[in-house]
Amino acid sequence: MYQRIRDLREDRDLLQKDVAAYLKCTQVCYSNYETGKRDIPTEVLIQLAHLYHTSTDYILGLTDDSAPPIPRKT
Repeated sequence: MYQRIRDLREDRDLLQKDVAAYLKCTQVCYSNYETGKRDIPTEVLIQLAHLYHTSTDYILGLTDDSAPPIPRKT
């Protein structure tokens, strides 16, 4: 999971400070997410999925399909 969020960030030519600003946290805090020194809260995981237009399952490594989830009809 940690390598995956780093790869997603780098694929979009974003810096850690850019993603940290999006998440409203410090660059050090975000760096700790990427290195696995700090667990990623659920809300942050959801925000990252939105930022990268992918699913939380992809970020968590539960699937290799990076396509965004299909919204459910209510």
